[in-house]
Amino acid sequence: MGLEDLFAPLKRWWWLLLAAVGVAAGFSLVASLRQPPIYRSSATVMIGRAIEDPNPSDSQMYTSQRLAATYADIAMRMPVRTATMQALGLAWLPTYVVRPLPNTQLMEIAVTDVDATRAQAVANELANQLILQSPTSRSGDKARQEFINRQLDDLQVKIQETQDEIDSRQSELANLTSARQIADTQNQIYALQSKLDTLRTNYTDLLANTQDGALNTITIIEPAVLPTKPVGPNVPLLVLIAAIFALAVAVGAVYLLTYLDNTIKSPEEIKRLTDLPMLVGVPTIVGETYPEKLVTINQPRSPISEAYRSLRTAVQFSTIDRTGCAALMVTSPSPTEGKSLTTANLAIVIAQAGYRVLVLDADLRRPVMHKIFGLDNSSGLTEFLCHVKSNDLEESIDAWSENGFHDTLVEGLKVMTCGSIPPNPSELLGSNTYLRLVDSLKKRFDYIVLDSPPVLIVTDSVVLSTHVDTTILVIDADKTQKNQLRQTVDRLREVNANILGIVVNRLNSKMSGYHDYYHYHYYHKSANGSYGYDDDSAGSVKRKEPIAILRESDSTDVQPG
Repeated sequence: MGLEDLFAPLKRWWWLLLAAVGVAAGFSLVASLRQPPIYRSSATVMIGRAIEDPNPSDSQMYTSQRLAATYADIAMRMPVRTATMQALGLAWLPTYVVRPLPNTQLMEIAVTDVDATRAQAVANELANQLILQSPTSRSGDKARQEFINRQLDDLQVKIQETQDEIDSRQSELANLTSARQIADTQNQIYALQSKLDTLRTNYTDLLANTQDGALNTITIIEPAVLPTKPVGPNVPLLVLIAAIFALAVAVGAVYLLTYLDNTIKSPEEIKRLTDLPMLVGVPTIVGETYPEKLVTINQPRSPISEAYRSLRTAVQFSTIDRTGCAALMVTSPSPTEGKSLTTANLAIVIAQAGYRVLVLDADLRRPVMHKIFGLDNSSGLTEFLCHVKSNDLEESIDAWSENGFHDTLVEGLKVMTCGSIPPNPSELLGSNTYLRLVDSLKKRFDYIVLDSPPVLIVTDSVVLSTHVDTTILVIDADKTQKNQLRQTVDRLREVNANILGIVVNRLNSKMSGYHDYYHYHYYHKSANGSYGYDDDSAGSVKRKEPIAILRESDSTDVQPG
């Protein structure tokens, strides 16, 4: 599978992709614009007081960072949430996030809300509740903290008094001359120095149990402020995300539909499945009744008529070595694929080229050729095969030609309708009388075009294909399944039928695999008598049609094929 095959489903369903993206982006835009503006306010707190220490230790910094992570988790739990709601008189809290800042003692509390004032108040109150949760701020420890503070004051006084006494003894030591007095004074200084060290140690230990010296304490260093500009919604981003998501879903849906769709997508698939060429692609024929769909009569210079002339050219090239009449059969895998209209329009363009053509309605089960040409079907092929006598076949044909071969609006084109529907169609079409009839008709016409039943429904077409020079297979571009086409070709090849190729009906501009067959210029005779290329209404790609092989008796006014 090449890149063209890979992207073919996207080209075919481009309108679905565009619609999905447009709808998703539109709904996202409307929804985003209807949302109220969102404000964000944040407060920053610090864990511990290591940053105030001129020489903080690694242990202090590490402990503070671990505590920050713990408090971030505590702030999201119900006790803190409940206390915050009670303090602010709220029944619910807006969305907020508490996160420690990496490699720091700091922790950020960010609140988003449609009310800027409420966002600020909640952020500050959450910080306050965390402070109340810390050990140094618990109300039950106030008496203990007051006692420690008094002890610290006493120790501070004693430390100062001891230091002053040491200074005094050192001053006295400088004026002493007696060895005994010097020794006593030095001992006193040593005792006072030991007492000072003890007092300082006690002071440090007590200070660690206060808020001023504790690591497990929380301080607000940046309170939440009232936000003035909204942070959301980010309308362009939301629209872009919705469009990308819709595009991804639509692309997946396109490939799923392609996988589930078993119809034939391109001429390459036809070639790969059957090893047969695609002879021509015919766009959808517009019309309410069968006569309106005879475009080769009603619209002889339309692109659809030109497509049938291309098919005529292929038929003529396939029978170029024949000296007598050429009998060809048109069939399809299933009903309603357009084989009968193809038979009629092909026969018309062959007759328009000056040939004697007979359309033989060999579909003895659901005949429609009399409806297409507006003919009487009271008697036809069935009556001829049932009542003719084998010993006077030629006389019967001569007599039948007066009324049995219906004339049409096209000169040189006659139609032999089906007649009544027999109970044994396969036996009639495989009878010796039918074979002799066809051989006799070949002497009277240049081309015999048979309309036959679908191959996969009955065996009539398989039987008929063995008694014609070539077979044309018609499929519906939007209906025929791959397995149906393969089975049809296999059945015809089992009896060594000569299959000329495949005609694809009901093409439309959305079928990217058939693009070159749908858009083209067609050759025409202009008003001034010169030949040139004319545009079809849908735009085109230039493609010159091979000129049809005309007999010497063909008029120069016949449109080239």
